[in-house]
Amino acid sequence: MSGCCALLAWALLALLGLGAPREDAPGSCCAIVPRREWKAPASKCGEELQLPVLYVVVSHTAGSHCDSPASCLKQVQNVHSYHSKTLNWCDVGYNFLIGEDGLVYEGRGWNIKGDHSGTTWNPMSIGISFMGNYMERSPPPRALRAAQSLLACGVAQGVLSPTYEVKGHRDVQRTLSPGDQLYEIIRTWPHYHE
Repeated sequence: MSGCCALLAWALLALLGLGAPREDAPGSCCAIVPRREWKAPASKCGEELQLPVLYVVVSHTAGSHCDSPASCLKQVQNVHSYHSKTLNWCDVGYNFLIGEDGLVYEGRGWNIKGDHSGTTWNPMSIGISFMGNYMERSPPPRALRAAQSLLACGVAQGVLSPTYEVKGHRDVQRTLSPGDQLYEIIRTWPHYHE
């Protein structure tokens, strides 16, 4: 299956809600677009997180948003290029990226330490970044649902503690991320702790 067709299949699963975790299917997960589908180069990272992880740090990329599988594929590639080529990191800095298309894009995944929140928080948290700038606008509901499904997936797989805490990027570093509008939203999530 070509990359474009596979990505459209992921988008269809997300839009139909077929990738959402179900109570009767432990370990089932939302549709996560794997690295191979967005044509990620091989990762040069190897430092593993100690599982299950207790913290999730939510950020925004502060760049352009994307609202279709094609535009999000390009945007996740742009973020990867900036992190790996400009910043000279071993890979994209986030564990997962969320597009306004309602899909979750695999970054470093559940097991590998990210570069998203500084030396204190990176080794003990999963970094989830919404692709876009959310200072003046909010992500659409489908993107927020994708993030919530991802968190449920992590708990179901046992890689995220059932008592995990969500933090905004600005809670752990001096930054405007995840943007004023997204920050107000995540502060209403049940696992949020300042």
